[in-house]
Amino acid sequence: MSVNLFEMQREMRRRREAAIRRGVVGVLDIGTSKIACLILQFAPNLINEPGSDEAVTVPSMGAFRVVGVGTTRSRGVRFGEIAHMDEVEKDIRLAVQRAQKMSGLRVDDVIVAFSGGRPRSYGLSGEVNVENGEVHERDIGHAMFACDIPPYGHGRQPLHAMPVSYTLDSRAGLADPRGQIGNRLALDMHMLTVNDTVVHNLLNCIKRCDLEVAALAHSSFAAGVSSLVENEQELGAACIDMGAGSTGISVFIKKQMIYADAVRLGGDHITNDIRQALQIDGDVAERIKTLHGGVIATSSDDRELIEVPNPMSQWEDNRRHVTRSELIGVIRPRVEEILEEVRDRLDASGFDYLPSQQIVLTGGSSQILGLDDMAARILGRRCRIGRPLRVMGLPQAATGSGFAAAVGLALHASHPRDECWDYEMPHDRIGARKLRRTVRWFKDNW
Repeated sequence: MSVNLFEMQREMRRRREAAIRRGVVGVLDIGTSKIACLILQFAPNLINEPGSDEAVTVPSMGAFRVVGVGTTRSRGVRFGEIAHMDEVEKDIRLAVQRAQKMSGLRVDDVIVAFSGGRPRSYGLSGEVNVENGEVHERDIGHAMFACDIPPYGHGRQPLHAMPVSYTLDSRAGLADPRGQIGNRLALDMHMLTVNDTVVHNLLNCIKRCDLEVAALAHSSFAAGVSSLVENEQELGAACIDMGAGSTGISVFIKKQMIYADAVRLGGDHITNDIRQALQIDGDVAERIKTLHGGVIATSSDDRELIEVPNPMSQWEDNRRHVTRSELIGVIRPRVEEILEEVRDRLDASGFDYLPSQQIVLTGGSSQILGLDDMAARILGRRCRIGRPLRVMGLPQAATGSGFAAAVGLALHASHPRDECWDYEMPHDRIGARKLRRTVRWFKDNW
């Protein structure tokens, strides 16, 4: 199968815009522990009723309301990547069906987020002369085309390629230079690449579910969009999305993502440690972690007993107990390992040089008691637990940290960030040998 990623991204953008004009688009967050589907209904004139306390997002492409939510347990995903195609297909179909039943609407186009693919970030820069003295989209496209692309390796594909800031002559830090007068245009851009096999499997699975992909995004980016407030995105902040199979990292400044990475450790590893230490089933270990888990022990934890089923006993009333401090002793080392890996990635990203260094923890595994205090100590920065921004129609059950990526996809659908494939490339260089230099970006690796 041969796919030109550059043209595929452009086609997905057109499909998304058409779906939004029709009024309905789906959001699909494919995670290791759950698959979540939101159905968005767009209404450009939707406003808040007087006296209503519901938050409404009014982006450039129109306001939206969440009209359907469906979730199901994810059984075929490991480390944020598809490990069992048939199981993932069944789970996606079930989540979409539940959301459609709740909304009473059919969805054909979905925006998809995933957390795997071993993401890598690159900072790029390009510079060109402005053709007619006034900056147009074509000039921005030329500047992107002039970026020197590093050799990111065979078997990888660019998933995001977003301009971060522009410089027009001597004026630096411009967010959007279109329409301004100048002679020399330069830009800084962030490119995120992922393993192309992961993307290929994901696209194939969505196609088997009789759905069309209208956009692809990495979960770390989507979680940052929904969990970081405006000031944090502007001044500089990191979002740590602690999922079940992996922990995503994204860094934002001037409302743009400038770095993303992932640690292949998450909540499932904590659950597995509990399962092995206490010799219990995985479902029981997950329940104990959710109800009693923590990372900071107190004096009262030695007296708090947790009832644990005894798999060696033939009698239901023969149960054993462990103290909460013993449980914390199992959880704490794994959480410390995850946070130390996150710290190493943040140090490599240049996070120290940002004006503000706020860290927001989100994702389902961020709910462990005491995690924010431990993260502040290990990471050496201010930390808080983040929840996704409120959007109209979202049920209370879907407002927790575990839905950060799904809500971020909804916000991204309504107000998409500019990407390289949204701009026109120079026609004099795109001829018979189509995208001769751009192919360094978007190699045909399928």
